[in-house]
Amino acid sequence: MIEKYEKYIGEHELDSIFKIAEKIKDLSILHVNSTKAGGGVAEILNRMVPLMKELGLNVDWKVIKGDNEFFNVTKSFHNALQNGVGNINEEHFKIYDKWQEINLTEIPLDYDIMFIHDPQPAGLIRFRKGGKWIWRCHIDISNPYPPVWNFLRKYISQYDSMIVSVPSFGRDDIEIPQFIIPPSIDPLSVKNRKIPQTTVSRILYKFGIDESKPLVTQVSRFDYAKDPLGVIQAYKLAKRHVDIQLLYVGSPATDDPEGEKVYNEVVKAAGDDKDIHLLMLPPYSDLEINAFQTASTVVMQKSIKEGFGLTVSEAMWKKKPVIGGNTGGIPLQVINGVTGFLVNSPQGASHYIIYLIRNEKIRKRLGKNAREHVRRNFLITRELRDYLMTIAYVSNRHQ
Repeated sequence: MIEKYEKYIGEHELDSIFKIAEKIKDLSILHVNSTKAGGGVAEILNRMVPLMKELGLNVDWKVIKGDNEFFNVTKSFHNALQNGVGNINEEHFKIYDKWQEINLTEIPLDYDIMFIHDPQPAGLIRFRKGGKWIWRCHIDISNPYPPVWNFLRKYISQYDSMIVSVPSFGRDDIEIPQFIIPPSIDPLSVKNRKIPQTTVSRILYKFGIDESKPLVTQVSRFDYAKDPLGVIQAYKLAKRHVDIQLLYVGSPATDDPEGEKVYNEVVKAAGDDKDIHLLMLPPYSDLEINAFQTASTVVMQKSIKEGFGLTVSEAMWKKKPVIGGNTGGIPLQVINGVTGFLVNSPQGASHYIIYLIRNEKIRKRLGKNAREHVRRNFLITRELRDYLMTIAYVSNRHQ
C-alpha cells in the first residue's frame, strides 16, 4: 500500500523512507497511548502502525487501562498543562501513579523502542527494563501549570528523548534531546480521499443539512479549548450579514469525561436556531466527516488552545480555506491570507466568514494553496519518516 503515496510525494521521498526503515529493521517498537479511538493520537496510530509494519518493522500498539477516576485526573492534567492553571492535589498524583502500576500487567515494557504518547502513560518510565524511551507529547506544554508539570517532569526527564508538535512547545527545563514533529493526515484514508458528490449529498440529506445554503463547519470535540461557544457567537454575528448554516460535529473520546457537560452548554447557546446543526457522531464516522468537510464553504477551527488540530489539515487537503484560532499548531497550517485566516476572537472569525462567503475567487485561491501546503508538509509519509529518523537517532543507527 505504501507505494500508493508516490503520486503525492514522489519516488525520491518514498525511497528515503525505505532506506531509513532498513537501518532499524531488527528493533522491536511499541506505541502506548490511552485510547483506541477518538482524538488525533488514536487516529494517527491507526494509520501509522500498519505503515510501519508494511516497511518490515517489528511494531505493536497497546492502550493503557484506567477507570473514570483516572481519566478525570488525566483530563485535569491535560487542562492544567495547556491552560497554565489547575486545581490539583496530592490525591490526584496518587491516583495517577496507582494506574501506572496497574498498567504494568497490561503493557510489556521490554521493547527496544518505547513510544509513549502524551501524559496519561508517561509514568510507565518508572518501570523501564532497558530499551530507548521516547515521550511523544501532542499537547501544548509551553505554559503549563507548575505543580502538574513538575510532577510529570520527574518522569519525562528519565526518557531518552521527547517529541513536540510545534517549536514553541519545546522545554528548556529538560535536559534530553527534543524533536519537532508536527502530526499528519493520511490522504488515502476514508476521511481524506476524494468521494463522489452523490455520497456527499446523501450524507447531508441524512442529517438534514441544506445543500443549497453556504455551510460553515467546525469538526472537533466538545471541549472548552476548541471554543464551541465562540464558534456559535461568530456564526450568529456573521448570520446578520450572510445567510449561512453552521455545523459543529464532534465525537466522544473515552479519555475525555468533560465532553457531555460542554455539549449541553453548546446546545443551550444554539437555542432554537434551525440553521445550527450540532452532531455527536461515534468514533470512526470518517465518511461522514469527509462529506461534511467536502460540502463546506468555509471550515473553522476556532481553538483557544490546540496541540496541532488535524481537522485543519483535513479541510485544507479538500481545498477549503480555514479560519483558525491563532494558537498552538494552527499557525503552522493556516498561513494568514495564504491558506486561510488566523483569528483571536469571535468577532474576527465572523468578519472572515462574511468575507469568504462573499468572495468565491479568494476562497478558491486559498483552497488551492491550502491543499499544496498540506501536500508538502502534513501528509503521513512525512511524519512516518520523521519517526523513523528519531528511532534511528536514539538507537544510534543514523550514521
